Amino acid sequence: MENSNASSNAGDENAPAESVQSLSISEQNQLSVRERFEIIRSIGEECIQEDELERLLANKPHPICYDGFEPSGRMHIAQGVMKVINVNKLTSAGCKAKIWIADWFAQLNKKMGGDLKKIQVVGQYFIEIWKAAGMNIEGGQVEFLWSSEEINKRAHEYWPLVMDIGIRNNLPRILRCCQIMGRSDQDELSASQIFYPCMQCADIFFLKADICQLGMDQRKVNMLAREYCDDIKRKNKPIILSHHMLPGLQEGQEKMSKSDPSSSIYMEDEEADVNVKIKKAFCPPKIVEKNPCLEYMKYIVFPWFNEFTVERKPENGGAKTFKTFEDLAADYVSGELHPADLKPALAKAINQILQPVRDHFNNDPKAKELVKRVRSFKTTK
Repeated sequence: MENSNASSNAGDENAPAESVQSLSISEQNQLSVRERFEIIRSIGEECIQEDELERLLANKPHPICYDGFEPSGRMHIAQGVMKVINVNKLTSAGCKAKIWIADWFAQLNKKMGGDLKKIQVVGQYFIEIWKAAGMNIEGGQVEFLWSSEEINKRAHEYWPLVMDIGIRNNLPRILRCCQIMGRSDQDELSASQIFYPCMQCADIFFLKADICQLGMDQRKVNMLAREYCDDIKRKNKPIILSHHMLPGLQEGQEKMSKSDPSSSIYMEDEEADVNVKIKKAFCPPKIVEKNPCLEYMKYIVFPWFNEFTVERKPENGGAKTFKTFEDLAADYVSGELHPADLKPALAKAINQILQPVRDHFNNDPKAKELVKRVRSFKTTK
């Protein structure tokens, strides 16, 4: 994120900015409803609906936010760093975050060849990364829940809900949700994969979620949950707060792909790996739109550090610190900031963010063994 430098917090150059860290409970209580709304709303590229979110915050000091992940291979930077940023913002605004480690769902979707033991190893690796990357889990505001365990504990609640959602929706409506699994409705699906959207829709109610904080690619099933509320005449619908999806690093890659290591930065990538991937990344001069390097700046580097410094030779403009992404984008569009200067500084910044994760996986025996096992697994689509 080699001759360039990204600025950071005084004291610990790898620490997230204060805006990324969670506030204490006493500080949360001092925030107005509007301030809490602004923090939470800043996470989403889309919010359905904003007035419902503001009303929720006015009436409930600690709303429940839900996000779910299939443990399906090595974790890329969007699942890692962006999730830490978003969860810490949510908890700073008083929310309780329930992170659903969707091991049964990964099995249904044939991840890791459908091997549940391997899937659960990957889930443990996910949790280790979030902790090492700075997710604020003190105070009990973040809860990691394994789908297999929770569903088995309360099967009498879960399965009737899944069945009711299935009864009330026709097959074409369920098939339109296949995008949530990284599938197309044109793919040849197993029966288990058709079952999956009904279960994910049920998760929202099972976990008593007020806010669904998932990526834009999960929008269709979240809308299914709101439609289900209409079917059962439920007034309080889950609010959908969909975050931006980071593109792959190569030209034309709309999203990162775990089957293509060059498309993304992994959370335990070595410094040299990050440098090479950013150096080879698509980064057209003077173009911000669909430029993955600029997207990394906007959604990872600036939220983490709140500023960004590029070191250049005097003849190339000298060192410059940008306080906002908009300032950086303006220089980039004008040609004042060239990809050859941006890329080394971006790689430097990303490496600073990832260093505590590397240290954890190098120094902690349990974590070291976990990542070794995960790397040995074959990633399946």
